[in-house]
Amino acid sequence: MTRIRVSTSLDRDDIREVHLCAFPEGEKQIVSTLAVNLLSEETSPKTISLIAEADGAVVGHVAFSPVTINDNKSWKGYILAPLGVKPEYQKRQIGSKLIGSGMEQLSKMGVNVLFVYGDPNYYGKFGFDADTASRYLPPYELQYPFGWQAITLNEDVFTESTAKISCVDSLNDQELW
Repeated sequence: MTRIRVSTSLDRDDIREVHLCAFPEGEKQIVSTLAVNLLSEETSPKTISLIAEADGAVVGHVAFSPVTINDNKSWKGYILAPLGVKPEYQKRQIGSKLIGSGMEQLSKMGVNVLFVYGDPNYYGKFGFDADTASRYLPPYELQYPFGWQAITLNEDVFTESTAKISCVDSLNDQELW
């Protein structure tokens, strides 16, 4: 049985371990550092950090942090990053449960758009697509532009043609993009 809950600062080491196990050698240090930094970064609105527990241990983690556009106060956006599940617990819908739980919370908060930079084959299952993201420019040039996707959670109140998003400090590192 998998349990999803909001993470706390006491989960820091477990969250680091999830991402160190889930990501390959070239990415695991920067992603695990991002996950831990997001846990303690003060953001407004708040960053949502969720963990999955199974067999008495933390086996997965996801973070959703706020993004802004053009000083538009009526528009609410978030980005999903990072998502990690320990390899021995992958293929058990744990990542899907983490994403679904976060999307539900964000939708209730009135968030308009949720972004992700990742595999379209995976995130497409949740309704993310490149068309929705095409009006929004990521903060950095992307190594894999096809991975920039978004989903509308509540009516998108942004009416201009394009806008550049700004992220929380922890995500302002070109290596992550």
